Amino acid sequence: MTMQRPIDTSRRSFLKGSAVAAAGLVVGFHMAPAGKAFAATAKAGEGGMLNAFVRIAPDGIVTVYAKHVEMGQGSYTGLATILAEELDADWSKVRATGAPADAKLYANLAFGMQGTGGSTAMANSWDQLRQAGATARAMLVAAAAERWKVPAAEITVAKGVVSHAASSRKAGFGELAVDAARQTPPASVTLKDPAKFALIGKRAPRLDARSKSNGTALFTIDVKLPGLLTALVARPPQFGGKVKAVEAAAARKVPGVVDVVQVPSGVAVIAKGFWAANKGREALQVTWDLSAAETRGSDEMLASYRELAKQPGVPARRDGDAEAALSQATAGQGTRKFEATYDFPFLAHAPMEPLDCVVRLSNDGCEIWAGDQFQTVDQANAAHVLGFKPEQVKINTLYAGGSFGRRATTQSDYIVEAVQVAKAFGAGKPPVKVLWTREDDIRGGYYRPLYHHALAAAVDEKGEITAWRQRIVGQSILTGTPFEPIMVKNGVDITSVEGASTLPYAIPNLAVDLHTTKSGVPVLWWRSVGSSHTAFATEVFLDEIALATKQDPVALRRKLLAKHPRHLGVLNLAAEKADWGKPLPKGWARGVAVHESFSSFVAEVAEVSVQADGSWRVERVVAAVDCGQPINPEIIKAQVEGGIGYGLAALLSGAITLEKGEVQQSNFHDYEVLRIDQMPKVEVHIVPSKEKPTGIGEPGLPPIGPAVANALMAATGQRFRALPLPSSIKSA
Repeated sequence: MTMQRPIDTSRRSFLKGSAVAAAGLVVGFHMAPAGKAFAATAKAGEGGMLNAFVRIAPDGIVTVYAKHVEMGQGSYTGLATILAEELDADWSKVRATGAPADAKLYANLAFGMQGTGGSTAMANSWDQLRQAGATARAMLVAAAAERWKVPAAEITVAKGVVSHAASSRKAGFGELAVDAARQTPPASVTLKDPAKFALIGKRAPRLDARSKSNGTALFTIDVKLPGLLTALVARPPQFGGKVKAVEAAAARKVPGVVDVVQVPSGVAVIAKGFWAANKGREALQVTWDLSAAETRGSDEMLASYRELAKQPGVPARRDGDAEAALSQATAGQGTRKFEATYDFPFLAHAPMEPLDCVVRLSNDGCEIWAGDQFQTVDQANAAHVLGFKPEQVKINTLYAGGSFGRRATTQSDYIVEAVQVAKAFGAGKPPVKVLWTREDDIRGGYYRPLYHHALAAAVDEKGEITAWRQRIVGQSILTGTPFEPIMVKNGVDITSVEGASTLPYAIPNLAVDLHTTKSGVPVLWWRSVGSSHTAFATEVFLDEIALATKQDPVALRRKLLAKHPRHLGVLNLAAEKADWGKPLPKGWARGVAVHESFSSFVAEVAEVSVQADGSWRVERVVAAVDCGQPINPEIIKAQVEGGIGYGLAALLSGAITLEKGEVQQSNFHDYEVLRIDQMPKVEVHIVPSKEKPTGIGEPGLPPIGPAVANALMAATGQRFRALPLPSSIKSA
């Protein structure tokens, strides 16, 4: 998802915090919206920390409270690294845990609410957590100076130890924590010179690696509470359907079934375990009202998209006069015209841990356990269902087994559904865990929209691209959501056109149009959002032009990116490391793509091999990434590798298809994820940078599709304009 706006750092002030407890030092920071105060508070208690980013226990353990959910992307480790660097903590004693749902303290500074997405975790926390760590460090130093009766300027801190060389005195963080909590937070602090970073930019073990390896990491699916029940919901077979009638007698007779309740999304069977709930759901007899349901197939939708693309849409970008330049090419006035269309199917998110949520409901409060990605939104929506105030809803954010955007919905669908089940079951009763099977989510969840692109370009006799027109057709993700007012401008959903409307290539006449369609299929951001399709269309079309005009694809890009040094930097690095231009074995070829998303720049070179029987595979991928100051290089590499793997799955086999409104896929046998034997050798090279950190969870994905398609085009001479790609290719 892309929801970024500049963070105003010009008006920050520290306000004195208070409260000291034997539990140790707790320092928390709140970055207010632009133009308001930047506040710091300190608070600790035996019941846990409420509004703070760091707690130092008497045993010296430093706990960082992460406002961003850990769903495999390494956010806990990255956030803790930023704070621990300025604190000068001993990494072996650093821990991380999810912060409570409290937007006043833990708002994502790019969103104005607490939530994770858009690859914003490190970018929006960089200044905030550096300030938090430096302030906590200053308070420890002040406590030591007061205790030892020495000037604070003579005290040093390193690896969790505070020292005064002249008197040979030392103290661990834990020894000073209580005294430090009594100190007045300084009005300002000096942040480290990046040249002195000891943790940032270095390899540090992930904080969640051990618990995820030994099985102690707590995911929602692992939650066990006294009397906990399990619920599965029967949902309509078509989007927009509703319950007309239900016969639950047979379901209630299934051993272990406790109750059957109707909720807005369908009918829930509540039981003592998953299998009883599943058998009970199978025994339900539900009559569905499908009068308002979506009944079209995806092929019908795509056909209508193709017709729309024949006409101009709503302008998303206008440079020069693309239509006039294209008209000259059509008339044969010294230029050639190129045209191509590209099709992209609906895609499911398919996280490894399916959707799940635990709810314990009382008459005056609600407690939720979930791998929650949108705490503020989910808290508000749950409260609305119950008639509560948001503060009456407590959210415990646990590890999430993947998301790729699925757990971040403005409707809070799976959270709200769980709350509705608990409400229908009754307040004061045992807690309920609502589970979605993978079939439930793939058949009835949210999807990356279906898209169609129509491109045209004019190229003069020198091979210069003089015009570029791109028409995009697809559903809006943001229309009808709280983000619409700021992210849908003049009828253009920026997530539909990002990567196309922001095309960096030096083309004098450039036009991007958008046709926004409507359907009953619920759509949502999917890893890398608009760039998941725009990068493919733009980068493959550019290679088609290069091939037709006998230009080297890297050389053409270098020429068009002359005024974009960061694009050019990753392109040159990837080409160098991939040995661009050097011979390959027979049947092998290379393809390249470069793309900016989430303020990060990634270039990828893919090597493919095509066999005589038409079978092919991706052998090697070389990626270069510029995401600003690297925080943890190993996590950056892992995220780029993960983005490549996730993107390859969509490229090779990913497609959600509808027939008469019903999704045809159901699980990993027909909606395949990448198998380990399909994963190519991947090399990731990071551009050194002193710029502030930018996103990394998503930017690795967009270039992989076009890089592979371009390699296949180089190997076979064929054009590849629809995804997923064919599994067998015959050379032209």
